[in-house]
Amino acid sequence: MQLKNEAMLITYADSLGNNLKDLAKVLQGPLKDVVGGVHILPFFPSSGDRGFAPMDYTKVDPSFGNWEDIRALAENYYLMFDFMVNHISAQSPYFKDFLAKKDQSEYADLFIRYKNFWPNGKPTQEQVDLIYKRKPRAPYRIAEFADGTQEKVWCTFDEEQVDLDVTTPTTKKFIKNNLEFLSKQGASIIRLDAFAYANKKIGTNCFFIEPEIWKTLRECTDVLDAHNVAVLPEIHEHYTIQLKIAEHGYYVYDFALPMLVLHTLFSSRVDRLVHWMEICPRKQFTTLDTHDGIGVVDVKDLMTDEETEAAREALYAQGANVKKKYSSAEYNNLDIYQINCTYYSALGNDDQAYLLARVLQCFAPGIPQIYYVGLLAGENDIELLEKTKEGRNINRHYYTLEEIEAAVQRPVVQRLFGLLKFRNTSKAFDGEFSVKALNENTIEITWNNTAEKISTKMTANICNKTFTIIETVNGKDHEIKI
Repeated sequence: MQLKNEAMLITYADSLGNNLKDLAKVLQGPLKDVVGGVHILPFFPSSGDRGFAPMDYTKVDPSFGNWEDIRALAENYYLMFDFMVNHISAQSPYFKDFLAKKDQSEYADLFIRYKNFWPNGKPTQEQVDLIYKRKPRAPYRIAEFADGTQEKVWCTFDEEQVDLDVTTPTTKKFIKNNLEFLSKQGASIIRLDAFAYANKKIGTNCFFIEPEIWKTLRECTDVLDAHNVAVLPEIHEHYTIQLKIAEHGYYVYDFALPMLVLHTLFSSRVDRLVHWMEICPRKQFTTLDTHDGIGVVDVKDLMTDEETEAAREALYAQGANVKKKYSSAEYNNLDIYQINCTYYSALGNDDQAYLLARVLQCFAPGIPQIYYVGLLAGENDIELLEKTKEGRNINRHYYTLEEIEAAVQRPVVQRLFGLLKFRNTSKAFDGEFSVKALNENTIEITWNNTAEKISTKMTANICNKTFTIIETVNGKDHEIKI
């Protein structure tokens, strides 16, 4: 199915029920007409990181279902799949073959071997300090070969996620073959996960390295274009990187929006949000919540450091069941630039504040993505957090079918569903966007589709968390009740 300007659900294959068949039942039952697209987080066999250490892209994890289940979903929804362009599982047949045969393996060039990459086989401390890394040392893991020898291979993230050398013919073929396969399984758009880490270059921070990164992106896009599949590079960093990618015509993520909306709701000031909406890319997917935490680094220079810190502190002070330690090493947090919390709990489980946050998202430029926990206005899952000691699990509750049936009866969820159905069906959102601050505390957003003679205007008073939505069709106004 072609990508549509309708809200997209983000979910794991086993988070709304136990598997893909349950997910299909939920989408056609309690969630009918609420979303037009689904980003199914990695559903391949994986050895770690909740699917993000894929072993084989040609298979669906049998505990979730099979390709028939995926293709059945594609008949009713536009789908997003993940492709981890930066790494593959240490348990994959590719890495296992490399460990067994070493230089004789047909996959030897798939990986970045320190002995080949660095002069003298090891980086200097100065070179290590330059790297944008997720470890307190040089990014590697030890490859232990069948012949008893060892060597270091590049490993940015977890030990189960071994980096790929995107410059070699072997890896280029690997990428091409897998992207072509996924394109034929019902994908409308493929997300390139950890994309900015893919290119490595001595003397740089090995993060979004130009011009090499554009070549890698073009190679992926060329494959997908042939199958009419869009591409979405996934990058958490300074907002100017998103602007730069958008200038090249690609979809991007609006990862700045979550903190900007929190700042707006906590401070009752609309100026920072209005400024961003004026300059942000139009061809984008918006988020407030994802399977990771609430990103902070993305709003650097869109908010002052003092404003960012104030928003963080307000979250911890006003949020529900959230503590700073949940985003610390004590809870296995990899990224100091994220806050582990559901968006509903970040706003203190306040229905009206939460609904206003979603209104701001739905009226922002771009296609709204909504994480499954957020779709059900889910609170922090402290039980799962403490059971696993994994910080991000605070926002990864496993919903049973019975829990879903109960959750959708809540007034806040019903109103959110109404908002999303309006966003999905109003032709106004295919028109031109404009935004302005009526005063320090009031924002007005308008979408005007002159071709269809329809427009919609949303006015929100942040102080009292109220909003009105007026739709105008052929010159006649009527209020949309959410």
